[in-house]
Amino acid sequence: MKKFAMPLAVIALLVLLDQWFKFYIKTYFVLGEEVKIMGDWFRLYFVENEGMAFGLTFGGDNNEIGKYILTFLRIILVFGGFWYLYRTVIQNKHRGFIACVSLIIAGAIGNIIDSIFYGVWFADINTYDGNYFQGHVVDMLYFPMVNGHFPDWFPMWGSEAFTFFSPIFNIADSAISLGVITIIICQKIFFKEEKAITDDIETSNNSPEVSVEENI
Repeated sequence: MKKFAMPLAVIALLVLLDQWFKFYIKTYFVLGEEVKIMGDWFRLYFVENEGMAFGLTFGGDNNEIGKYILTFLRIILVFGGFWYLYRTVIQNKHRGFIACVSLIIAGAIGNIIDSIFYGVWFADINTYDGNYFQGHVVDMLYFPMVNGHFPDWFPMWGSEAFTFFSPIFNIADSAISLGVITIIICQKIFFKEEKAITDDIETSNNSPEVSVEENI
């Protein structure tokens, strides 16, 4: 079906690009290696994330069980995402919105592949022991654009060093963030037709009834 060509192409291309880049970093970089691309503010910095975003873990002390739970939750969310994407395409939603949903699904798939397979595919070079569903997510994009210190009078972090932007992420993370942010910014465009229908219904319900008296 032609309607599904665009979202499926977006998902396939982004997953392939994400995985190619991760394979390159994983096989040509040493963990912790850093390469400057555009001065000090854009670097490739190879790190691995064993849990959720920003290095958070799931499952307390028994992180192995937490990894299984987290990965299966991600898989369930991806299946739910595909179902939602199917509905949006069938209902002829705005193509921009469909593209954003596709970006989010692609990003989720990219990181799920790491979690499921990287513990086995890269077992010979991993710095951790992992089986299927126990892989770490590869991150490498680092944009430390501003480095400095909080002023002494700043609450809680006074005089402490800070870096903006400090998180290290990957293409899959970028796709998810881009999709979510674009939906938030462009929601008036994406949902314009739905809003117009809602406004028409409200106008119809609030309009005064006109009674016609017949004179005999």
